[in-house]
Amino acid sequence: MLGDVVREAAVRYGPTPAYVTPDGLALSYGRLDQLSDEVASGLRTRGVSEGDVVALLLPSGPAYAVAYAAAAKIGAVTAGVNDRLSPPERRRCLEVARPRLVLASPSLARDTQPGVLPAVDDVLEVDAETAPDDALAELRTGAADAAPVRPDPDRPVAIVFTSGTTGAPKGAVFSGRQLDAVGQIDGGRRWGGGGRGLSSTSFAHLGYMTKLPQTLRGGGTTFLMRRWSAGDALDMVQRHRVTVLGGIPTQVALMLRHERFPTTDVSSVRLIAMGGGPSTAALVREARRAFGVPVVVRYTCTEAGVGVGTTPEDPPEDAEESVGRARPGVELTIRSDDDRVLPSGEDGGVCLRSGAVMTGYWRDPEATAAVFTADGAVRTGDLGHVDERGRLHLAGRSKEMYVRGGYNVFLLEVENVLADHPAVADVAVAPRLDEVMGEIGVAVVVPRPGNEPPTLQALREHARHRLAAHKLPEDLVVTSELPRTAMEKVDRRALRSLVQSASTGRVSRGDD
Repeated sequence: MLGDVVREAAVRYGPTPAYVTPDGLALSYGRLDQLSDEVASGLRTRGVSEGDVVALLLPSGPAYAVAYAAAAKIGAVTAGVNDRLSPPERRRCLEVARPRLVLASPSLARDTQPGVLPAVDDVLEVDAETAPDDALAELRTGAADAAPVRPDPDRPVAIVFTSGTTGAPKGAVFSGRQLDAVGQIDGGRRWGGGGRGLSSTSFAHLGYMTKLPQTLRGGGTTFLMRRWSAGDALDMVQRHRVTVLGGIPTQVALMLRHERFPTTDVSSVRLIAMGGGPSTAALVREARRAFGVPVVVRYTCTEAGVGVGTTPEDPPEDAEESVGRARPGVELTIRSDDDRVLPSGEDGGVCLRSGAVMTGYWRDPEATAAVFTADGAVRTGDLGHVDERGRLHLAGRSKEMYVRGGYNVFLLEVENVLADHPAVADVAVAPRLDEVMGEIGVAVVVPRPGNEPPTLQALREHARHRLAAHKLPEDLVVTSELPRTAMEKVDRRALRSLVQSASTGRVSRGDD
C-alpha cells in the first residue's frame, strides 16, 4: 500500500520537493520513488525478504524516508527506533523487533552489532547527514524495478514502539489496512492540498510512520530541523512561508514566549494543530490570538492510530475546554473497570475503536490481549468523560506516567535508575504541571543515612547515560520518608500534593 502511494505521488508531483534538509538538500517525490526502488532491490540482495524486520536507527530525514518506502516495496516491516534514546533503551527496542537488518548512524551502530546484540542479524552504517544517494549507496543496486510483492492489506508495514510502566518497550504493529484507514479518517485519502510544514520530531513516532501515505498524497513540502528550538522554528516559518504549524503544545508555547516572536512574520501560517500532550485553555487562546488563525487539538494513543480532535469549523471553546470529538470513523467510549460502557458525564477509562487501531503488539500476544476490550476497542490508559455535546474531557491517566513536552515518561523506569545513586535511600518521581512542558518530573528523595542529600544536577548526571534527556528529573524534593498507603505502597496522590507545594533548584531548560 505504501509503495503504491510512493509511486503515484511520483507521477503526480515529480520534481516537487517532498523534504528539504537544514542544509537545503531537497528530495523530490520522483527521486523518493526512484531511490526507494533501488534500495528495495539492494535490501533483497542483502537477504531481506517479505515479512523480515528492518530497523531504522536514523535521524529524521530523506534517508529514513527512502529506507521506509524501500522496505514497504518488498513487503518488509520497518521498525523505527528513536535515535535520541539512550543505548539501553535502543537495545531493548531491537530485542523486541529482532530485525533482519539494522540501518544505523555510525555513532549508533557500534552497540547494535550482532556480536553485541544477538537479536540483530546484520548492521549497516548509514551516514544520514549526507544526500540519500550517498548515504544508501551500499544498498543501491541501480535496479529501476523493485519487483513489487503481491498485494496484501494485512501484511505488517510498520512497528511503532511504545513503553510499559516498567519501561519495557512494546511494538504496535500497523498493516497496510491500518495505514489506509488512517488516511481515510484523517483526510479522506485525498490527493493534493498539502502545504508547507516543519518537522523536528522523530520519524519513528506514530505520526510519521502511520500518516506517511496521506502526507505523500497531499504533495506538500516538509522542511526538516536537526533539533527543535523556538528561535530556529520562527526563522523557518518566516523564511519558508510555512502554512501549517503542527507540534506539541510545549513547542507552540516556547515560540510564543520567544523574544523574536513579535518581530517575526508568521502571516503565512493558516492553521495550528497541537497534539502529543496536554494543552491549556490559556495556551489555545494565546496561540489563536497571536497567530490570528484557527487552533485545533488532537488526542490519541499509539495503539489507536487515530482518535479524537477538534476541527477549524468547531466553536473556538471546544479546543479550550476539551480535546474534541471522535474523528469520523472512530468510536469513542468511556468504560468502567469491567468494560461496561458508561453514560455521558461519568468518568472512566477512555477507549477507542476504528479501522486504524493496531493489529497488536509485535511478538507479544499476552500484552495484545490485555490492551483490547472484547469488542476490539483499545484501552488508552487515560481517564475522562464525554459531555452532552460529544466532547472528550480528560481527567488524568490510569497508568503511572506523565507527558513531558509530548513524550511519555514512566515513573518506575526513572525511579529504578535514580535508586542506584549511592546517596539515595528511597526515591519516587511525581509529575508537576508546567506552563511550557505540560508536565515535568520531580524526584522526591530520602537521603541515605550518613550522606549529604544528592543535588539535582548529581541525579541528572547519574541517570543521563541510561535515560533519554526528557526522562531526567527537573526538580528535587528532599524528605525524611515517602508517603505510603496502608499496603506500604507509595501513595501517588499524596506524592503529587507534596511536589505541587514544594520547589527547590529547578534545572535550567532553555528552548528544549
